[in-house]
Amino acid sequence: MRANRRQFLIRSGLAGLATMVPLTGWAAETAAGLKPMTGGAKPITAEERLGRIARAQALMRAQDIDALLVEAGSSLLYFTGIDWWRSERLTAAIIPAEGDPLIVTPAFEEPSIRESLAVPGDVRVWQEDESPIRLISDFLQRRKLDKGVVGIEETVRFFAVDGLQQALPEARIVSGAGVVRGCRMIKSPAELALMQIAADVQIAAFRHIAPRVERGMSQQDLQAMLIAASRALGSDSDGGLILIGESSAYPHGSHTPRRVADGEVILFDAGVAVHGYQSDISRTMVFGRAADARQRLLFDQVRRGQDIAMETARIGTPAGKVDDAVRAYYASLGYGPGYKLPGTPHRTGHGIGMDGHEPVNLVHGETTLLAPGMCFSNEPGIYIPGRFGVRIEDCFHMTADGPRWFTHPPASIDRPFD
Repeated sequence: MRANRRQFLIRSGLAGLATMVPLTGWAAETAAGLKPMTGGAKPITAEERLGRIARAQALMRAQDIDALLVEAGSSLLYFTGIDWWRSERLTAAIIPAEGDPLIVTPAFEEPSIRESLAVPGDVRVWQEDESPIRLISDFLQRRKLDKGVVGIEETVRFFAVDGLQQALPEARIVSGAGVVRGCRMIKSPAELALMQIAADVQIAAFRHIAPRVERGMSQQDLQAMLIAASRALGSDSDGGLILIGESSAYPHGSHTPRRVADGEVILFDAGVAVHGYQSDISRTMVFGRAADARQRLLFDQVRRGQDIAMETARIGTPAGKVDDAVRAYYASLGYGPGYKLPGTPHRTGHGIGMDGHEPVNLVHGETTLLAPGMCFSNEPGIYIPGRFGVRIEDCFHMTADGPRWFTHPPASIDRPFD
């Protein structure tokens, strides 16, 4: 979910503010010679967004939903082209099952909203002493939908839902997740192309900084190099998650500062966005000398887990079965059982697209059937508390013939970025 103005600026590059965050001179110098890789990236067209709205409206009619409320964030961008952050001031769209959407936004934001609106829509504004909910309720009343069924996109905040229910007490408020997921889970060729470029940029950034890692560098040093490389390659990054030594035993790290040392694991986990579409890749390396037997074994076991996930991911298979297959293999090796440590405490993978994490997940109990166009991470890491962990993460998309990698996992811990 796009939660703040800084993230918005990073994605859009509108004001250049976020991309002008200064880097130390040495970090910028490490990216010298890199050339942008995103020049050929084609933004999503207005025609495609109109097709998305038409698909949403067809799903709404099939599910007896009269209108859909979507707040600022990735779904608003997906349907309308409006790339906006969330604040206490509501910017949202209400998409009726028939006709053009309504966009509500603060009056002083209207020029910016109209600038990015890519589809026909009625833009209505509210002043600081007025209610945006009143604009939405008036719209529904004019459409004679004030006693109808209003679907809510699953990330819309409570104050907006509660306000709408109070303004329209005879309306029935329901989840709109089935509508939004029914559109967003299946990626078009244009979306897949943007995700491929994002993946190519991220793996190129990793490959660039790996030989530049030096003994004694901090996690922040490595992040600075990764940010510099991502910018030089034509995208941006917040440096991702970089875990050194024992920190790699905890999937999201620890607060203990660590520096690069010979023989220790370094775990990189990062992604970039290209025209709003994400990559998410993890690589694990051993610095300074060859991996020891335990590090090598764990790496090979994680890699086999990735392959098992790909072998299981077939059209029509419940998404949860992918996680089950990997976990059964790890249990046969003595890990777990289930999500217990030592082992894999997190799902095998998550959905990915405009958000780094989005529905649905490759997790036990998920019954959604795999279908062409769905995209997932594949990251069944193994973690040994107090020691180290290994995570290798590559994303894939489903085709009629099965899963297809965006990036191919490395074959060996000796060449972790190949």
